[in-house]
Amino acid sequence: MLFNFSGDANVQISQILEPVFINSGDNPFELIKNSIKILGKHKGTFSHIENKKIPAHLDWFGWCTWDAFYTEVNPQVIKQGLQSFSDGGCSPKFLIIDDGWQDTFNEFRKEGEPLVEGTQFATRLVDIKENSKFKSSGSDAGCNDLHEFIDMIKEKYGLKYVYVWHALTGYWGGVLPSSEAMKKYNPKIVYPVQSPGNIGNMRDVIPDSLEEYGVGIIDPQKIFDFYNDLHSYLSSCGVDGVKVDAQNLIETLGSGYGGRVSLTRQYQQALEQSTSRNFKDNNLICCMSHNSDSIYSSKKSAVARASEDFMPREPTFQTLHVASVAFNSLLLGEIVVPDWDMFHSKHDTAEFHGVARAIGGCAVYVSDKPGNHDFEILRRLVLPDGSILRARHAGRPTRDCLFRDPVMDGKSLLKIWNLNKLSGVVGVFNCQGAGNWPLEQATKDMATTPSSISGKVSPCDVEFLEEVAGENWNGDCAVYAFNSGSLSKLPNNGHINVSLATLKCETYTISPIRVFGHDIHFAPIGLLDMYNSGGAVEAMDGKMNLSGCIIEIKGRGCGRFGAYSSSKPRSCMVDMKEHEFIYNAENGLLTVDLQGDCNLRSIEFVY
Repeated sequence: MLFNFSGDANVQISQILEPVFINSGDNPFELIKNSIKILGKHKGTFSHIENKKIPAHLDWFGWCTWDAFYTEVNPQVIKQGLQSFSDGGCSPKFLIIDDGWQDTFNEFRKEGEPLVEGTQFATRLVDIKENSKFKSSGSDAGCNDLHEFIDMIKEKYGLKYVYVWHALTGYWGGVLPSSEAMKKYNPKIVYPVQSPGNIGNMRDVIPDSLEEYGVGIIDPQKIFDFYNDLHSYLSSCGVDGVKVDAQNLIETLGSGYGGRVSLTRQYQQALEQSTSRNFKDNNLICCMSHNSDSIYSSKKSAVARASEDFMPREPTFQTLHVASVAFNSLLLGEIVVPDWDMFHSKHDTAEFHGVARAIGGCAVYVSDKPGNHDFEILRRLVLPDGSILRARHAGRPTRDCLFRDPVMDGKSLLKIWNLNKLSGVVGVFNCQGAGNWPLEQATKDMATTPSSISGKVSPCDVEFLEEVAGENWNGDCAVYAFNSGSLSKLPNNGHINVSLATLKCETYTISPIRVFGHDIHFAPIGLLDMYNSGGAVEAMDGKMNLSGCIIEIKGRGCGRFGAYSSSKPRSCMVDMKEHEFIYNAENGLLTVDLQGDCNLRSIEFVY
């Protein structure tokens, strides 16, 4: 039996005309993609990711203030953080000023009295402008307002994009109805009504608290005016985009507004309309938006968080985070670019999270405190110019992982695949023995989980590899393992063994071997010291002339650039200048040391 909860007692129906969509196919990834395209066209309420404008910040390294400062963020600590990155030679190019910059008020917090747990979520927005911390009267940053501060940090630290945070309803507890600045939006206090499905699944402190203290919700007829006023003001201050949080709360506020679907759609349409009007490049990050009403109302928004928060102080949540994003991306990755959230570069699980972002096709951003960085990890993710080697699609579990439990079955590794322009990449993670899925009881003592888990990695783990392989692919692949530095030659259905301890991972660049000239077998690998090595390869071509066979690679970045070659080249040229190279005849690894800037460059090997 199928139940549909409208969220409004006045919205009742006796039948559902289109309750289920059924499709079939022999490739699960192609099947999901085609199904989403069909549904998007049929319903007209959302769009496939291919039809959306992708925000430019995704290709640059970022820093978010949340886990560094929480709501205590202020201009001075932001400057300290940016300077700390700069001193280490790895400067962010996009910044998210998270919760803590807005002008808010909590009517339930009494001076001199202890905080009543739950009342913090009833804090409400008073004005669209910044709070006193970001004004001259309360700022130690030497700036008069948010506009001056953003201009200053962009100029001094080379930031390309500055985003700020706000909730879909303005703030966690909505807006304050008695505020003079808010009255024109006709707000009123309403009390969330959670569906039986939500309550029966897992309780959450935020909606549970707001059931008691209420939310100051803006009249849906005025919500565009609110967003437009807020975003136009932020844009005038030099803000380039917004991260909009707590979006799923709106599904509990539909009573009296035509139900959750109608209310969510009105808010989502107004949000997308305002961000498109006030910011360039569709600069919107959606957060806490996994409710189906938000997903299927996503016409323009192209980036959305795909998981619960990264929680640095929760050791049992780390493997759950990586596994859940990978599986959630099966659906979400066809509608948005999944956002894997921030992480800490200096953390017990930093490499685990860093590798996941490197192959996730997502933004790479951290939330480090000033002075608390691991620049070795960061340099494996970020080029010296601040750009990243972002893979082409959403990172998703390999086909043989789809119906396994990589967190709790005690035997399965998690493998995540993606594509670059000329190669594939597979990340392998041991998520066993470090956490349990919520509401699941462990079937055995965690201590009995094996100290290491073994599995196999194959070129055929990468879906659609033939689409990037080129016509002269011979069916074999060069497989480069990041941590071990090993290079193997495998047929497409071949495999290599991998064994990993809990919370350990390995990355494999899988590059199709092409045949050029007189039987020269060649495969570009990319920057060997980057987690997603193949992301540095932009193009490749081979040609014959009187001097022999010339293979030209277009690559970007600097450092050790590698390729597989069946024979040693006679010479190498980088940007038309002769360049030294190293060739290992045992495994065919060809290496060139690229110095200088990160611009696109030409690398030629002459045979």
